[in-house]
Amino acid sequence: MQALVIRSAVVAATGGLIFGFDTAVISGAEKQIQEQFGGPDGLSDAQLGFTVTTALIGTIIGALVTGRLADRFGRKKVLYTIGVLYVVSAVGCALAPTSTVELLQLFRFLGGLGIGASSVCAPIYTAEIAPPKHRGRLVGLVQFNIVLGILVAYASNAIIRTVMGDDPNAWRWMLGVMVVPAALFLVMLPTVPETPRWLAASGDIAAARATSERLCSTQAEADEQMQEIEESLAAESGRGKARFYTRGHRKVILLAIAIAFFNQMSGINAILYYAPRVMQDAGASTNAAYLMSVAVGVMNLIATMAALTVIDRLGRRRLMLVGSVGYLISLGFMASVMFYYESDGRSFNSTSSILVLLGLMVFIASHAFGQGAVIWVFLSEIFPNRIRGQGQSLGSLTHWVWAAITSFAFPPIIGAFGGGVAFSIFFGFMVLQLLWVIKVMPETKGIPLEEMADRLGLDSDPDDAVSDPPAAKGH
Repeated sequence: MQALVIRSAVVAATGGLIFGFDTAVISGAEKQIQEQFGGPDGLSDAQLGFTVTTALIGTIIGALVTGRLADRFGRKKVLYTIGVLYVVSAVGCALAPTSTVELLQLFRFLGGLGIGASSVCAPIYTAEIAPPKHRGRLVGLVQFNIVLGILVAYASNAIIRTVMGDDPNAWRWMLGVMVVPAALFLVMLPTVPETPRWLAASGDIAAARATSERLCSTQAEADEQMQEIEESLAAESGRGKARFYTRGHRKVILLAIAIAFFNQMSGINAILYYAPRVMQDAGASTNAAYLMSVAVGVMNLIATMAALTVIDRLGRRRLMLVGSVGYLISLGFMASVMFYYESDGRSFNSTSSILVLLGLMVFIASHAFGQGAVIWVFLSEIFPNRIRGQGQSLGSLTHWVWAAITSFAFPPIIGAFGGGVAFSIFFGFMVLQLLWVIKVMPETKGIPLEEMADRLGLDSDPDDAVSDPPAAKGH
């Protein structure tokens, strides 16, 4: 594998690191934000929930529009835009005045736009520069960097908490640190190329061929890649402009919606956003809760690394099967612990906090080895070339809509019904995921992107394209 391929995948995955960092960093800052914004009484629970959720609103919009933008302007230009959004968001959040929460919400929204766009563009970019036999591992680098970013955020929060204690400006440092990896991402982007597939699709065959030769190990491999791309584009041009929502695309559309829906109904983002608070509610002290969050982040990273070493050998379905069983064990255990301590007036204590931590460790390992490692790889593979950008957007949009719903609903559900009910709801949905993996989910490992539609058995629908109108005749 060429060094340029690895470097390009690493640079694209750096966007994932910032994605993960921004996802988790709010967990350390949300209590101080609630206390310092909104006047003498601070923010209400609803206002805090909306402030946390503004980033998710941004991710929904970013995921919704990025596929078309990436198809029109190129993967690399969109990656540049993502980097700028991250920098502006980090600086803006760090400097936001406490006199008005709306500015903080605005800058979190901009960061969310970057996250949503990154969840679409980074996997597409990596999938299109990766050799088929290494695609799962390279696209998986995006997920690896997401969980690395989560770990860095938890560790950064814990360090800042230890160094600054109850300093009222600690939250500014927690949110502002993100500017470092964001600036590094922008500096590295000029060293990587646009993808050959997008260059060819935009009509620049010469540049596509030159880039393919740089990415491939041999001239024969580059010739084969370009032949596949040109044949695919020729077939697509003969069918006119592709429609997305057609009978022929129904199978992959439903697959994308299902994997993204189940990803969030595990409760992963809700737990990541509120990890320290979950630990404290289970009986841990404030400092211990931050350290426990770091332990969860370490387990996330270790399990992701394990998954990336086997994803191209074992395949996507087997990882999902293992992860689904792990979800059921861990969520069932945590629900039982919560029900036990919530019943008959028992008090949460150090023992309960350790039990919940053990459950969370198994939960995060199951997620990282299964859904976490598979979702972005799977979404980047299953759609035909002509609709890949729209397909990735649909999957990411579904993911972030349900992330917003579960993250917003998690605290009220725990407050009204207790943690046992919250974890039981997630348990029920993971039973459904296991059945979906067993009965429906196809295997995609090692299949060239140009052959994916045939291998998945997608129907050729006469209504899936809009023919270009005939040229007007002269008078």
